[in-house]
Amino acid sequence: MDKNQWSAFKLRVNINSDIQTAYRAIATAEGLESWFLRKALFKDPKGKSKEPSSLLAARDTYEWYWHGYPDSVVEKGTILKANGQDVFAFTFSLKCPVTITLYKDVGTLIVELLENDLPTDETSMMNHFVGDSRGWIFYLTNLKSVLEGGLDLRNKDPKLTNVITA
Repeated sequence: MDKNQWSAFKLRVNINSDIQTAYRAIATAEGLESWFLRKALFKDPKGKSKEPSSLLAARDTYEWYWHGYPDSVVEKGTILKANGQDVFAFTFSLKCPVTITLYKDVGTLIVELLENDLPTDETSMMNHFVGDSRGWIFYLTNLKSVLEGGLDLRNKDPKLTNVITA
């Protein structure tokens, strides 16, 4: 198998939503907390905290926390691109870029996630290609659920661990 096949993955989900609503769900702290994160903290390039409802911008930095994990499990990174409409990109695990693009296909909204520049050594392939893609499959499904009907599928009980919903 060509190692380059392990350096990136792309996932797509169709969502019955308008692009503006979906963009706010991926590009604001309050939006991200509705389907993805327990807590999302953002600062502008000057270090000033951003309001939960404000749109994020390139060069903003973040701290992300998940349900089912203690505060010691935190992801820190940078927003790479936020065009205010349909593209939002950020660094993720190992500082690899993740780009979320919103567009119409066959008359429906598609949310497409691309994570790339993943290392291709055996450990990284399992932890990041396999692990990250599994996580993103759940969270994109949860984004669809939240935007289409309001049902949040995440496990929020900190005593319940090692489940696919956290």
